Amino acid sequence: MITDKLYDNDAYISEFSAIVLSQTKTEKGYEVILDKTAFFPEAGGQPCDTGTVDGKKVLDVRIKDEKIVHLLHESVEKKTVNCKIDFERRFSFMQNHSGEHIVSGIVNKLYGFENVGFHLNEEFVTLDFNGILSREQIEEVELLANEVVWQNKNVKAYYPTENELKSISFRQKKEIQGDIRLVEIEDTDICACCAPHIKKTGEIGMIKLLSTEKMRGGIRILMKCGRYALLDYNDKFSNITKIQNLLSVKPEETAKAVFALEQKTNEYKLEISGLKRNLITLIAETKQENENLIFAENFDNKQILELADSLYKKYGNTKTVLTNKNDNEYLFVMCGNEDETNALFEKIKTELSARGGGRGGVISGTINASKEDIIKAF
Repeated sequence: MITDKLYDNDAYISEFSAIVLSQTKTEKGYEVILDKTAFFPEAGGQPCDTGTVDGKKVLDVRIKDEKIVHLLHESVEKKTVNCKIDFERRFSFMQNHSGEHIVSGIVNKLYGFENVGFHLNEEFVTLDFNGILSREQIEEVELLANEVVWQNKNVKAYYPTENELKSISFRQKKEIQGDIRLVEIEDTDICACCAPHIKKTGEIGMIKLLSTEKMRGGIRILMKCGRYALLDYNDKFSNITKIQNLLSVKPEETAKAVFALEQKTNEYKLEISGLKRNLITLIAETKQENENLIFAENFDNKQILELADSLYKKYGNTKTVLTNKNDNEYLFVMCGNEDETNALFEKIKTELSARGGGRGGVISGTINASKEDIIKAF
């Protein structure tokens, strides 16, 4: 018996009763087949629905041989069970999947590109097209897609007859065996699709195209619709508010203030770099020949290398310079005679768990030990 797919005709069913046809225990849980279901199985880039069957949590839903299998954590005891879908999650999927159809339909009409990949999860949607879109073109597509939302157009899902199908021009990502289900968005798009969709485009709320990346000669678009888009906006608004408060500027001046701060930071970095170069020179001039271990606080790899090299050139014996990375972790550089540095490195690898390497008398790496233990070992 083929499972009756309730979601095919009504995507808004969130609770229903069904008869248990079979129940099989597996390593992952209990596979339950019902005579009918509103649970959408994972398919076409969209995750399955979640919820409960007879109060038991639904872990997964798959379609096998035209039967929809519900994987439960526990077995069900009744022949007739009450089923509930996590409809908030389902509705978010409907908003985003319908939004994808609108965007893909517009891209196809305007630029002739096909949607060759689609992925939907609990956070975002990705759309892959077999052509490149400029930033200006993406902004145009986004505006047109939201106009479709604002016009609150009708959305219809149906199975046309074989004769009807011959006269309908529709998009499809791959060849489909068996009956073809079409999702038609009024004056916008017709696409073969098995998933639940909203009834009116106004239910999508908004469509936001967030970012892009090039993919195999085409482009991947990251998109959020409806609840996803609102949560994303709220998160970004919160971050912008925190930044504007820290910088004491108006919201519209935030980017300008951040650019100014970045410029000032770069100026400070140059100034600090110059001061540290002077400090390296000063340390090299004041250190004694027998000071072979030097701690230089808050230096970087390049700076301690420069200092170690200066000291070695001045005195001719192996010098080791360390700088703090964090608690009990130091960066080090050894400069000196190759045989001496190699022997010293072998010693501190054993005694101080040092890691690193090098050649030509220069070895660098990290030491995980306290300052006291480092001094003792050296």
